[in-house]
Amino acid sequence: MEKQTEMTENKRGGDWILRFVKGMFIGSGFILPGVSGGALAAIFGIYERIISFLAHITRNFKENVLFFIPVGLGGITGVFLLSFVVSFALGTYENIVLWFFVGCILGTIPALWKEAGKKGRSTREIVILIVSFAAGLLFLWKGSGLFGHVDQNFFTWMIAGGLIGLGIIVPGLSPSNFLVYMGMYKAMSDGIKNLNMGVILPIGIGGVICVLGLSKVMDYIFSKAYPQLFHFIMGIVLASTIMIVPTDYSGFTAGNYAASVALCVAGAALGAWMSRLEEKYK
Repeated sequence: MEKQTEMTENKRGGDWILRFVKGMFIGSGFILPGVSGGALAAIFGIYERIISFLAHITRNFKENVLFFIPVGLGGITGVFLLSFVVSFALGTYENIVLWFFVGCILGTIPALWKEAGKKGRSTREIVILIVSFAAGLLFLWKGSGLFGHVDQNFFTWMIAGGLIGLGIIVPGLSPSNFLVYMGMYKAMSDGIKNLNMGVILPIGIGGVICVLGLSKVMDYIFSKAYPQLFHFIMGIVLASTIMIVPTDYSGFTAGNYAASVALCVAGAALGAWMSRLEEKYK
């Protein structure tokens, strides 16, 4: 009996750590250009539960809060840690770092494909996947022309927070891309790193308003068209992955190429391992 209790506690501890690590990766979607927190949540198997919780906060409130505490702590940790290193890492080793994230996503694609087909898959779903992939590529490719440089004030930081919230609700949408286009990305990273409440507070307000406002819509779509929505999500995930594949290798050395390949493989192995853990703890 004691042994069984110990095994249960160890499993819970492992589950807590797993959700914390997932939260760190999801948090990276708020900081790293080309990476979507919503897509990573979908990849790690908790997107649907996030949307359901936000759409029905009072339903199973205690259970959901306990489940999301490590996710939230991991997300906050990921955001703050990456805000310290993102400028240096992406400025000096951008291609290598991006290949690691490409690997992480590729390693979890099989699990996402399985999840998408959990409630059936037909020609209609395959068409949805292809169309969403093509539309996602077009949108992400042309997205840089949608925004110009904007002034930084409380209102525009709220808009930035709304974009970040949209990155949770709409998998595949990378809010950091748009913040780069708007000329607010570096200021956001510096503001988070320096605990500047003039930046953090309006971002938080904008994010909460967006997430709470749209979560019921996504929850309703899930209840009515689960396989269609998940195949749509998968198409967007694949498109966003293609868009973050580095294309400029000027000045790259043999060591840089080797490091990119090694980190891509390591990322794929990490993504596949986390997917297997997800199946285990489900």
